[in-house]
Amino acid sequence: MNAANELLSFIKKGTSPFHVAAESAKILDAAGFQSLDLCRDWNLQRGGRYYVTVYGTSLFAFHIGEKLETSHSLRILSAHTDHPCLRIKPAPEMTSKSFLKVNVECYGGLIRNTWMDRPLSVAGRVTLKGDSVFAPRTRLVEISRPLLTIPNLAIHVNREINSGQELNPQNDMLPIAGLLEDDLNQDTFFYDFLADELGVPPEDILDFDLYVYNAEDGCLLGLRNEFLSAPRLDNLTSVMACLKGITAAGNGDVNGKSVSLIALYDNEEVGSQTKQGADSMITTILLKKLYAALGISEARMYDNLLAGLMISMDVAHGYHPNRPDKNDLTNFPQAGGGFALKINTSQRYATDSAALGVIQQLCAAHRIPYQKYVNRSDIPGGSTLGSLSSAWLPMLTADVGVPVLAMHSARELMAAGDQDSLNRLAMEFFMEE
Repeated sequence: MNAANELLSFIKKGTSPFHVAAESAKILDAAGFQSLDLCRDWNLQRGGRYYVTVYGTSLFAFHIGEKLETSHSLRILSAHTDHPCLRIKPAPEMTSKSFLKVNVECYGGLIRNTWMDRPLSVAGRVTLKGDSVFAPRTRLVEISRPLLTIPNLAIHVNREINSGQELNPQNDMLPIAGLLEDDLNQDTFFYDFLADELGVPPEDILDFDLYVYNAEDGCLLGLRNEFLSAPRLDNLTSVMACLKGITAAGNGDVNGKSVSLIALYDNEEVGSQTKQGADSMITTILLKKLYAALGISEARMYDNLLAGLMISMDVAHGYHPNRPDKNDLTNFPQAGGGFALKINTSQRYATDSAALGVIQQLCAAHRIPYQKYVNRSDIPGGSTLGSLSSAWLPMLTADVGVPVLAMHSARELMAAGDQDSLNRLAMEFFMEE
């Protein structure tokens, strides 16, 4: 399966951060990685391949070189599992005449109008009563069919719609779930639906973390299928590349003197400052457990960390052919030109010239196409987890990503071939001596 089709398959399964982490774990299981419990002692072996899931939505995986010494190379790839979407609120049941609606809120900086008139569905986690009050049960849920939609007002009653209209997130973004019928309880219809999907009594449902996702499949398009159009390109392109990199690092051909690690964080779209986000001490805790299990002191761990290298992977803004005025005058990554090295003087991206030098030489050695992205001087641009994670892990860091159009839309666009360049960067990053 080529990189583009592999990505499309992964996107179809990665409908929520919980499902991204679960699907990533399946890929790692198939590659021979061993699952660890974050809250237990670890028995690690040189040459071993391991992963740990954190709070259901973040995941770390690592490979320990067979010839690992106290002083060694530490290499980290990072990405995020979440995407801008709608999150379902508690007590979500609403009615308007005969319409059933679901109360939601915006998660992250989504382009609201792109969520209108689309088939939508629901995925995430439901928490159920357990045998102990301190140990409730959890179940993943994905409604694998179109379930919801948010209809636009017709142009006949909203003549200004093509002049630009702000959509109020509380009034205008409420999805329709169905029609009120005699056998439905208007006060509990959503909980009753969830209970039926899970095969449990409604009273067993304590709470949930449920997200509304775009239920449309991704596809290739263009005269020669040169484009890939799909939901959740931000940031499953990067999660896919991280998985390709770490499984390559664990296949026995890697430099045996390195610790290779991927960090797939949740909550980047809302700032990363959560227990499972990049702006937390979770990675430091994991590294301390890893090095303690290898019998390497904390001081030596920090030596290797300070001498190490991290690549933060998140999508980049590609050149928009209809609005070239939104791009920098000399730095504008184009679709099909390879992944982008992301640079920002305000340190919204962590990249500096030393990190760039490493990546550029790595790409030259393996003929991997790349470009550079800098935002216009009069547009602040976006940010990602690179600077946040490198504040906790003070190591040389570069921010990179596939150039996309319509970032944070319900459906985004990229060149299909650019995924291959990102995958190859991830693999060679871990494989290089």
